[in-house]
Amino acid sequence: MTDQNTSDTALVLFSGGQDSTTCLAWALSRFARVEMLGFSYGQRHAVELDCRDRLLAGIKQMRPDWAAKLGDSHTLAIPTLSEISDTALTRDVAIEMGADGLPNTFVPGRNLVFLTFAAALAYRRGIRHIIGGMCETDYSGYPDCRDETIKALQSALNLGMAKDFELHTPLMWLDKAATWRLAHELGGAGLVDLIREHSHTCYLGERGAQHDWGYGCGECPACSLRAKGWREYVAQGGDDNH
Repeated sequence: MTDQNTSDTALVLFSGGQDSTTCLAWALSRFARVEMLGFSYGQRHAVELDCRDRLLAGIKQMRPDWAAKLGDSHTLAIPTLSEISDTALTRDVAIEMGADGLPNTFVPGRNLVFLTFAAALAYRRGIRHIIGGMCETDYSGYPDCRDETIKALQSALNLGMAKDFELHTPLMWLDKAATWRLAHELGGAGLVDLIREHSHTCYLGERGAQHDWGYGCGECPACSLRAKGWREYVAQGGDDNH
């Protein structure tokens, strides 16, 4: 959870979305080597995984210094997660609020599973730092995105694996407008444009319609948050850098 500079290797949870791409840039600005990990879990928006290669190609072309730091990109298939869940991210059903006050896009245990698998991979590869895009400032209310959850899981992972993992969540206290600003601070207008053009956020996996903030249906919670953040970023002068 700290923001210290280090020359160690980091493992970034890299889905191909706006947040994880920003986190990747954050890691590349701080660590000597960065590996990536994505998950195929039966998500409706699996197209996000296909976006990763284009994002990485763009980063390599844009920043040769970052290109030299990029290590292996891993993908783990965990279809069991969708088999045991009944959510709008893993089923072809309408997105709506549940009786528990959470949107039915919430996949129970997803981030807990992701970070546990990430720690297991990091264990094998001798990596201490794990980076995720969890955020509780401007999000859909998912309890596994909360800072308290991540801190508790870090303790559990370190106890259970007898390691000293550090889970970094650079977006935890940022709203989406601030996430756009962070992307610009890290990689300039080039990174912002790369995220707009090639990252994927839409829960429905829609890549047909292009908006000023990127591709998506424009109506699901993920698109709404991304669009709202972009409008605020532009209103604050963020797009003047183009």
